[in-house]
Amino acid sequence: MLYPVYTETTNCRDCYKCVRTCPVKAIQIKDGSAVIIKDRCIFCGRCVAVCPNSAKKIRSDLSRAKVLMGTKDRVICSLAPSFASEFRGKEEKLLAALRRLGFWAVSETAIGAAYVSAAIDKYAEEHDGKCPWISTACPSVVEIVRKYHPEDTAYLAKVPSPLQTHCAYLRKLYGEDIGIIFIGPCAAKKNEADIAPGYPDIALTWDELRTWMADEHFSLDSVDPSEALSFVPAKAGVSAYYPVENGQIVTSKLWGSSAFNKDAVPLSGMGEIQAVFSKLSDDMPFLELLSCEGGCINGPVGDKSVSLAERKSAVVKFTQARLEGGEKLFEPDPAFVDEVLSEGYGLLKTAKMEHLAPIRRDFSEDEIRKALLELGKTEKADELNCGGCGYNTCRDMAIAYLSGMAEVEMCVTKMRKEAQSKVDVLLRTIPNAIVIMNKDLNIADCNLNFLRIFGDMDESLLDESMLQLVSGLPLERFVPFYQKFNDEFYAQKMNQYRLHYKDKFLRVTFFLVEEGRLLGAMFEDITNPTVRRETVVKKAEDVIQKSLETVQQIASLLGENAAETEIMLNSLIDAFSVHNEKEADTDGFTLDEDNIE
Repeated sequence: MLYPVYTETTNCRDCYKCVRTCPVKAIQIKDGSAVIIKDRCIFCGRCVAVCPNSAKKIRSDLSRAKVLMGTKDRVICSLAPSFASEFRGKEEKLLAALRRLGFWAVSETAIGAAYVSAAIDKYAEEHDGKCPWISTACPSVVEIVRKYHPEDTAYLAKVPSPLQTHCAYLRKLYGEDIGIIFIGPCAAKKNEADIAPGYPDIALTWDELRTWMADEHFSLDSVDPSEALSFVPAKAGVSAYYPVENGQIVTSKLWGSSAFNKDAVPLSGMGEIQAVFSKLSDDMPFLELLSCEGGCINGPVGDKSVSLAERKSAVVKFTQARLEGGEKLFEPDPAFVDEVLSEGYGLLKTAKMEHLAPIRRDFSEDEIRKALLELGKTEKADELNCGGCGYNTCRDMAIAYLSGMAEVEMCVTKMRKEAQSKVDVLLRTIPNAIVIMNKDLNIADCNLNFLRIFGDMDESLLDESMLQLVSGLPLERFVPFYQKFNDEFYAQKMNQYRLHYKDKFLRVTFFLVEEGRLLGAMFEDITNPTVRRETVVKKAEDVIQKSLETVQQIASLLGENAAETEIMLNSLIDAFSVHNEKEADTDGFTLDEDNIE
C-alpha cells in the first residue's frame, strides 16, 4: 500500500519547493527526485499543496471505500466538524449526498471530541485543574512527537484522538461488524486508519468525496436536502468548535468559560508549535497544538477559494445556531468518559504503533565541517544560507547530506560556481575569440583572444586580470559593428556570417546563452584560407595571360581551344573573386549560407 503522502517521481522536477516547505525536512533527494520518507513524514500535506508539478500526492482510498460499502451491511460516515466550513450553506445537501452514496448512517466526529474533552476535564479536576498534556487531536502533532521528540512522548495526552475515540464509541453502540469511513480535510487521518485499522476503517478527504459523487454522476446541487440522513446518536454540541484554533479549549467545561486561561494554551501552525518542544515540563499548561494554521478548517485539502476568516466564521455561525436552536444535543456518557480515561489507547484493539528507529541528528562538528567542505563551503563566508536547497542554513543542509537526505547537487551556489568554472576553462582555452554580452550590449564575459582581435592593446598587457576590467564595459568600445548583435538576440536560429575586419577575414557564429538575456559570439580567423584563394586567383590570371600570348603566336592552330580555355579560366577567377568580395565586405556581415546549421 502507498504511504498516505507520496511522490510520483516521474513528475518531480528538481525545484526543492517541497523541501523548503516541509516543516520536518522528511524529503530525501535521490537521483534528483524528492522522495518522501515515511519514517520521517508527519503527513501534514504541505508538500502536496505547494508542488508546482503535482508530483506530491495524497493517497486515494476511494476504491477501498467502495469495496467496503459493498461488503458491509452498515457503513457509518464519521464526518469531520469542518464540514460546516467546507460546504457552507449546503450542510443538508451533504447529508443527502451521503445517503445517496449508500451510507447507513452519519455521525459527527465531534462526538468523539466531546468524549476527549470530558476525559481531559476529569483528569484536570482530579489534579488541581492541571493537565500538562499535549492534545492528540492532530495526528501530525502526534507524529512530530513520536518521530522527532520521542523523549516527550510522555506528555502526549493519555486519550486517543477524537476520531479514534468516536470510532470506538460507534463500535460500542452499533457493534464491531460496522464499517466506518472518515471524511474530512486531513491527510494525516489516513495514517491513523493505517496504524489502527477499524478506528476508522478508511479515511477519505473532501476531494475524494467530490470525486465519489462525480463517479456516481451527481453533485451537491442536484440532491434533495429533504433526503438528508440524521446524525446518530445525536447532533454534536459545543465540540463542533474543534476544527478551529482554541476550539478544544472552548469545548472544555473547566477552561472554556474564561477568555484568559493560564492552564490551557492553543497554538496552531508548525512554526509556533515546533518551538514548544524544547520547553516541556510537568508545570506546563495543557497544549492544544494543531499543525495547520488556524486549525483543521485550513487542512491541506480544504477549500482555499475563500479566506480563512470566512471559513472560521462559517463554523462559528453554524455551531452557534445549533447551540441556540433549542434542540437536544449530544451529552457524553459518564461511564464511557471513565473508560476513555482509564483505557486510553487500549480502546483501539487493533492499534499497532511500530517501533521507530531514532533519527540521527548528533553529528560531530568534524563531520559537519567535512560535509560543508564537500558542499564547497571552505570558509564561513561561503555559507550564504540562501535557502535554495530547501534548508534554512548551509549547516542544516550539511546535516541532511550526512543523513542521506540530500545530495551535493542541491547546493545552488556550489553548482553555480562549478558551472562558472567550467565556462571559464572553456573560454580561456578555446582558440577562437569569444564574447558574451547582455541585452544592454555590455560585455558579460570574454576571452583573451577576443581582446587580441578587438582590444587594440599591447600583447604584453593581455593577461587574466584584464578580463575582469573588461567585464561590464559596453561592447561598442571594442566592436564597431555592435548593433548587429541586437538583431541576433531574437533570431529564430543560430546564424553564421563572414566579415572582413582590418586585415583579417572572420567567420562569426552567434549563439544564445539565455534567451533574451545573454548572447554569445565566436570569431574564427579564416584569413589564411582566404590568402590561399587569392593565390589561386593570381595564378589563374597568369595562366590566362600566357594563354593569350600563345593565342597570338599560334592563333591558327589553337584559336578555338584557346577561346574555350579563356572562358573556363575567367569563370574560375569570377568564382573566387565573388567569394573574396563577400569576405572583404567592410560595410556589414555577409551571411555564410554554406555553414548554417
